[in-house]
Amino acid sequence: MYGLINIGFGNMIVGDRVVAIVNPESAPMKRLKDQAKDEGKLIDATYGRKTRAIIITDSNHIILSAIQPETISARFKQSFQDFNKVLKNNSNPEVIIEKK
Repeated sequence: MYGLINIGFGNMIVGDRVVAIVNPESAPMKRLKDQAKDEGKLIDATYGRKTRAIIITDSNHIILSAIQPETISARFKQSFQDFNKVLKNNSNPEVIIEKK
């Protein structure tokens, strides 16, 4: 289970909804981005900077980020480790949610 993941410039995504984080340079990824734009499912979180990662969600939304895929992946890993640490320290997950 993941929490909110920072994808750059104060933009956050729900980690549990992410299916893939990919490099945008290949032709298939460019076509995927164009298709999402045509369908109204493209979210540009780059603030006008170069797209360095494409995030694909379980709802088929495509999110563009100016952060490298490796950096976003590391943030996922840290979020997962933090969540597991909290679970180990508290056997009742409902209490964790109420405390926040």
